[in-house]
Amino acid sequence: MLVMQCFLWYTQMYKYFMKTIKEQAQFAKNASHLLRKATTDQKNTFLKVLASLIENNAKKIIAENAKDLQENENITPAMKKRLTLSEAGLFGIVSAIESLIPMPDPVGMIVNEHVRADGLKISRVQAPIGVIVCIFESRPNVIVDVAALCIKSGNVAIVRGGKEALHSNNILLSYIQQALEEAGLPKDGVQQLEDRRHEGINELIKLDQYIDLVIPRGRKELIDSVTENSKVPVIKHARGLCHAYIDKDANIEKAIAIVINAKTSNPATCNSVETVLVHKDIADSVMSKLLEKLFEKNVEVMGDERTCTYSDKCKLATEDDWDEEYLDLKVSIKIVDSYDEAIIHISK
Repeated sequence: MLVMQCFLWYTQMYKYFMKTIKEQAQFAKNASHLLRKATTDQKNTFLKVLASLIENNAKKIIAENAKDLQENENITPAMKKRLTLSEAGLFGIVSAIESLIPMPDPVGMIVNEHVRADGLKISRVQAPIGVIVCIFESRPNVIVDVAALCIKSGNVAIVRGGKEALHSNNILLSYIQQALEEAGLPKDGVQQLEDRRHEGINELIKLDQYIDLVIPRGRKELIDSVTENSKVPVIKHARGLCHAYIDKDANIEKAIAIVINAKTSNPATCNSVETVLVHKDIADSVMSKLLEKLFEKNVEVMGDERTCTYSDKCKLATEDDWDEEYLDLKVSIKIVDSYDEAIIHISK
């Protein structure tokens, strides 16, 4: 009974202190007016401080990331790889932040200019967009990417990461906001959407009086939902559906090495190969070796009828498999009669 009362009290207090979606959007809009006027030194100071904070607190960040991994232990190996933050991964994040420091400040840069016949000089000058909402999943490094790029370009960010990376995103946001304050920039320049309801995203992207741009990054369902519900301009990506085609004149060893690397080096990314097409004239030379290498890497193979004759470990592919972005150790393989058939399949 006491535990339940404490939980209810905590829930009420959290709601009391939590900003509403509209309040966060308003604070972001106010911060955008200040960030428009931020100096290059301030923005570069933010980047230097943030890089230092992440580097010096790597163990704390990894400890928080471990909580996310523990709470999401049933996710696929590929998803786990996307979620995991290692010391090497954090070093990569720090290097990416530092690479922005020497880059020229894009704000105020003259893109082109000309003088009219009447003597009027017209210049096209780069300016910040304003408040950018970025919705993403799994990868906790994205919150740092977004913060660094937005602040360098004089923009404000409201981010909404996936629940599976909540602990990681929270600690990274704390360092982002600390770096903002140390650089003399508004803390609200980078916020995380506090309302964790799925409906909260749709409410936020309808506030076109405060939000200037939405960038969704993730599953096709997420992209489609944001595009359908947003009253704000959306920059979106299509899903990855990468194919590898092994032609009849291919170098077999190179072709197999390329496919194995493209599928297994990082299967959770949208540029990993999802479908392999093999010309029938080279199939006998390729298939047994290719399947053996894939099975060694624990790749599940969905094959057409001809592919399945090369190993009983293959599963018969359905029509949906040819249109599936697995983002996992899984691949579909089809044997085709010609180069033209391969191109038609890829185009479809």
